[in-house]
Amino acid sequence: QVQLVESGGGLVQAGGSLTLSCAASGRTSSMYAVGWFRQAPGKERELLATRGWNDGSTYYVNSVRGRFTIPRDNAKNTVYLQMNSLKLEDTAVYYCAGKVVGDSSWKFWGQGTQVTVSS
Repeated sequence: QVQLVESGGGLVQAGGSLTLSCAASGRTSSMYAVGWFRQAPGKERELLATRGWNDGSTYYVNSVRGRFTIPRDNAKNTVYLQMNSLKLEDTAVYYCAGKVVGDSSWKFWGQGTQVTVSS
């Protein structure tokens, strides 16, 4: 089992920055990818960015590429979502999720953290 705990959400003004954290624990040696998702009210959950747990490869969807990055602190088993130039439409609950060897689904999820961007 892998446990994921997000933190760092809050209220930020449009144009500002915020960094979310996703701390992984448990059988992290079985992980091969971590991703950040978000879900806005009335909308489906959407993938934002992924990072290979071991190779560090990254992927960003068009809507956040150039504004968000997904660095990792290996010593802390923590992955971050650094968000810059935030827009009102970035308001959502943000989740991190993990994939483990032998399972192509996003098997493990954090509890989510609220990000609210104000004008």
